[in-house]
Amino acid sequence: MKANSYHWRKLHSLLGVVPLGLFIIEHAITNYSAFESGKEGFNDSVKFLNDLPLVYFLEIFGIFLPLLFHGVYGLYMAYQSNMNAGRFSYGRNWAFVAQRVTGVITFIFIFWHLYETRFQVAMGNLTHEELGAHMHDIFTHPVSLVLYVIGVLSAVFHFSNGFWAFLISWGITVGPRAQRISAAICMGLFVIISVLFLLSIVAFTGDEFKEAASAASSILVG
Repeated sequence: MKANSYHWRKLHSLLGVVPLGLFIIEHAITNYSAFESGKEGFNDSVKFLNDLPLVYFLEIFGIFLPLLFHGVYGLYMAYQSNMNAGRFSYGRNWAFVAQRVTGVITFIFIFWHLYETRFQVAMGNLTHEELGAHMHDIFTHPVSLVLYVIGVLSAVFHFSNGFWAFLISWGITVGPRAQRISAAICMGLFVIISVLFLLSIVAFTGDEFKEAASAASSILVG
């Protein structure tokens, strides 16, 4: 791996933006539909995604395999990294350390989230229509809520800061001015996507999803 580390790092960087970065943006917009349009709007968004042609092919080759490579190789890179922010205390070094730390958090969080949602649907323990009520149940537990907020913000920062590094490593932003502009854009991207996710969490804790969760619980009890 070391002999070809340049190419592995390039692939790792590319997959972090396409398709995984696009998946984060899509996921934020889909979840935001719960805030914008309520339970029906969220269910419609989920149905639209699951009605896409070759959806399982897209999930496996567009999300799961890229995620597995990006996560595992990212852990390898974090293990090999020299955490030098304590010696050189300026912004980019702290961002470098934060990128590695949030990468580890994101890797664990995403697999936990997939287990809580997509895996449960695949096992037949949950339907797509019940996802909103299921998310309500998760967010009504304070510990789960805090862990989700940490995980979501870590994932969004990891993508946004990684996108800034991607633009540099692929020769798109070369000079200091271009890098300063891209840093501002990526910070704006972090804020916008984070707000979309946080508003969706607010929506999932609302009365509409509470009623759906209560109805689902009564069916199970009955």
